[in-house]
Amino acid sequence: MSYFSSNFKLGILGGGQLGKMLLNETRKFDIYTCVLDASDEAPCKIACNEFYKGDLLDYKTVYEFGKKVDVLTFEIENVNVDALETLEKEGIKVYPSSKTLRTIQNKATQKLFYLDHNIPTAAFSRFAYTSEIEDAISNGGLQFPFVWKSAQFGYDGNGVKVVRTIDDLKDLPNTECIAEAMIPFKNELAVIVSRNVKGDIKTYPVVEMEFHPEANQVEYVICPARIDKEVAKKAQDIALKVSNAFNHVGLLAVEMFQTKDDEILVNEVAPRPHNSGHQTIEASYTSQFEQHLRAILNLPLGNTDSKVAGIMVNLVGAEGYNGNVLYKNIETIMDMNGVTPHIYGKKQTRPFRKMGHVTIVNENLNEARKVAETVKNTIKVISE
Repeated sequence: MSYFSSNFKLGILGGGQLGKMLLNETRKFDIYTCVLDASDEAPCKIACNEFYKGDLLDYKTVYEFGKKVDVLTFEIENVNVDALETLEKEGIKVYPSSKTLRTIQNKATQKLFYLDHNIPTAAFSRFAYTSEIEDAISNGGLQFPFVWKSAQFGYDGNGVKVVRTIDDLKDLPNTECIAEAMIPFKNELAVIVSRNVKGDIKTYPVVEMEFHPEANQVEYVICPARIDKEVAKKAQDIALKVSNAFNHVGLLAVEMFQTKDDEILVNEVAPRPHNSGHQTIEASYTSQFEQHLRAILNLPLGNTDSKVAGIMVNLVGAEGYNGNVLYKNIETIMDMNGVTPHIYGKKQTRPFRKMGHVTIVNENLNEARKVAETVKNTIKVISE
């Protein structure tokens, strides 16, 4: 089948920044795209061939959109899986599959999947409702501190809370959830695995994530991770094991903890391009977005090596600012060597909202990290 300058249609569920960056690649290859998103202001709107406004969790909306395309993919997990399942039965190719997505969508199901496949992960308890946790604490079945995670619809630090006392449970939604053991870890790592339809598989180098202490959002993604070769090898092997267990097509971002004893535990996965792979646009031979396309269209996978060291800084809305966005000092950072800002196209800023990212590339990782710090302290996402 010809995908290039042809009648082929690729459908993308979700019109956010990941979709927008994916569309850079479809435009490079002249692949015709249709996008569905709930917002008229979606970043993807300007870059796709056909844009549809609709609810991603509505069965009929997703089903009818899927019938218009030849291959369907998604840039966000919160979509109607039943519709995807029906579309697959009717011959529409959906990558990653509805089966993969169904398992990943629910954090409790995802954790049980790791247990079933002997994939190392933090110990956890599953609860139908948050209100059941107090009983578990009072009868000794659960000890502080632990991490509360909503089973569904969490993202970017939403739906996750460290619980140290009973009071910390007070404002949490009474929903299906897991309570996970707190892991004393040295590093948070991630590996992106790509797999095409015929089963070819490649991994990107291990990246390390530095987190913002309060917002629970990644501040820096550092590639390559500053870890021993043996630890990196272990992380890649475990990521491949997870990928094989899911038998997914497309990208799978595997987030992991490196414990004090250098064990690797899987935290969670995302079946799509991911925040931990943004530096690949400038730093790698093949960006994660191009690789996702190659994988879901069963094309040869690209070279995943890095050309240079890369660091990614998230651009999030500054505290105390709401309204029309203004990128303060953007010219200053653009005057620095190896610095590339990516602006997602969201017109309204609010505190901690992801508005863009900046990539810093350099032959020398330590140098790149210094520049990244300067970039972070210089550019501010404020409002007019």
